[in-house]
Amino acid sequence: MTHTQLEALDQLIANTLDERELRYERRAPGRFFVTLPGIKKLQTNCWLIVERHALLVEAFVCRHPDEAHEEVYRYLLRRNARLYGVHYTVDKAGDIYLIGHIGLHAVTAEELDRVLGQVLEAADGDFNTLLELGFATAIKREWDWRVSRGESLANLRAFQHLVDRGPEP
Repeated sequence: MTHTQLEALDQLIANTLDERELRYERRAPGRFFVTLPGIKKLQTNCWLIVERHALLVEAFVCRHPDEAHEEVYRYLLRRNARLYGVHYTVDKAGDIYLIGHIGLHAVTAEELDRVLGQVLEAADGDFNTLLELGFATAIKREWDWRVSRGESLANLRAFQHLVDRGPEP
């Protein structure tokens, strides 16, 4: 890729992010650190990195699950079949990411929007399910600790079904 081509692609990416009013930092030519706003997962950090033949898209979803690894990975593999332009993967530590490559010839504002939309939909939409599968015990412990101290349960309400024990005998 020539310097002129990199500049043009860099400007296309910046313009696309600006038009969608996304927060980002341009860390170097062809390197963008984007913050996608969410609801369940309040934000998803995503790298856009121009490589030799493709634009790398990489987003952290959640850390290595504490438990039910097989269920978590089965969920991710099944979910991969329904994703566009990205797929779930794990790093050496077992942390969960979404990753994809867009051929440089295919990088347009529309394609970038579509792939970033998929990253956000997957990371935000799957977040609570991944927490329920991989961190149920920790969520229950945190719930009990907050109840014992009279702390707010506001950001744990989505997981109330994990701790509901029904009426006491």
